[in-house]
Amino acid sequence: MNNNELKVACAYIRVSTDDQIEYSPDSQLKNIRNYAKTHGYIVPDEFIFIDEGISGKNTKKRPAFNKMIGTAKLKPKPFDAILLWKFSRFARNREDSIVYKSMLRKQLGIDVISVSETIGDDKMSILFEAMIEAMDEYYSINLAEEVKRGMLEKISRGEAVTVAPFGYKMVDKKLVIDPYTSSIVQMIFNDFLANGNKTTIARKLNNLGIKTIRGNNWDNRGIEYVLNNPVYIGKLRWTPTGKTRRNYHNPDTLTVDGEHQPIISEKMFEETQQKLSDIRNSYKPYARQSPATFMLRGLLRCSNCGATLVMSSNKKYLQCHNYSKGKCLVSHSISIARVSEVVLNTIVSAFATGDFELRTDVKSNTDENDFIDYDELISKEKTKLQRAKNAYEQGVYTLEEYAESKKTIMSHIEHLETQKPKNENVSMLELKKKFVRKHTPTLEKLKSSDLSEQEKNDLLHTFVDNIIFKRSDGTFQLIFHM
Repeated sequence: MNNNELKVACAYIRVSTDDQIEYSPDSQLKNIRNYAKTHGYIVPDEFIFIDEGISGKNTKKRPAFNKMIGTAKLKPKPFDAILLWKFSRFARNREDSIVYKSMLRKQLGIDVISVSETIGDDKMSILFEAMIEAMDEYYSINLAEEVKRGMLEKISRGEAVTVAPFGYKMVDKKLVIDPYTSSIVQMIFNDFLANGNKTTIARKLNNLGIKTIRGNNWDNRGIEYVLNNPVYIGKLRWTPTGKTRRNYHNPDTLTVDGEHQPIISEKMFEETQQKLSDIRNSYKPYARQSPATFMLRGLLRCSNCGATLVMSSNKKYLQCHNYSKGKCLVSHSISIARVSEVVLNTIVSAFATGDFELRTDVKSNTDENDFIDYDELISKEKTKLQRAKNAYEQGVYTLEEYAESKKTIMSHIEHLETQKPKNENVSMLELKKKFVRKHTPTLEKLKSSDLSEQEKNDLLHTFVDNIIFKRSDGTFQLIFHM
């Protein structure tokens, strides 16, 4: 084997449930590694992507799959193929499968290979692969229908078909009141009837360190979900056609008497529903309009949670988006008129002193020779060296091939080390000087009163990545891009 033609593959592994022993991650990876070894591939550990306990119906909620696709788009091409135990692990939705396979194969030159379903390169193989995908999709649809029928039967008997909601715990597949969280549910309903402010309740829970059932901070939507959930008066709600989301009056939703004990009274629940209805009706139709444009729109960030600062309802102040929803605990309210002036002065000062952070990984018209990240290039060579070692350990390389590959890579590393500037700060300093020279004319334009807020915002986006507002001392951290 020519050591300059080393083929790198990634492994994608997915299991839907814990009881699929034959489809376990270890079992799938073992089959994939055996295939790789006999077909001239190596599978580096960093290119093993695993989604556990996740459906293959679609790709939207498969984090490892999406990370793999994102990695595949990097340049240079990080791997030559994606190895799967079966095509059903990739997708059981033909639309997803066609879209992603076409992109990978035609645009990126990355093949998708099932190690247990051998398919050739001829035209009949295309039909064979399509038949496999069609059967996988049929299996997925049929399984979903069977699961839905089972859940419908359970809900008709008053049995829970979802995870225990906040305030309850699941014991022997039955909902049982949790003494601690159930008292919090009562507090939520009492506070809402007292003040009617969901955001205030969310902020109160977050200040107390209380988390949702998923371990997240509360926001006004989470409070609204609790207030609308009939589970707290001893009923169960389920929508066969999909998730309830925020449509609590979906005609397809089934509500039946459950077997569990209620946490609040029906009278309190009815009063809550009436108050929620009154609040909804107090808003005029189409009252919520798109936020007015201001110079720093989309650029200012909260130093506490990283969320964007958005315009308040009176259009005079900016506030952390998460704080306005009750999720962030630190207010970042600041006058729009004041912040626009202060930020512009801060940019002027930063251009004069060079005191700013400059991202160099964003594409621009800058000459590619302006700044070379030698550390990154050396790191890539070291990664190649590790892969060569992996190839030897997996039996893809002989000892002689590994030794030759190692010698070549080490020679590249030594060359890069000699080219690397002795003082890297000098390189960044020069890059910042070029950046300032390039964007000084833009800064002068921003000072003009003739430009609209939209025009100023467009200009800022040409060189500002984001601006972090530090509420504690009222300062701004500038992050620019080339």
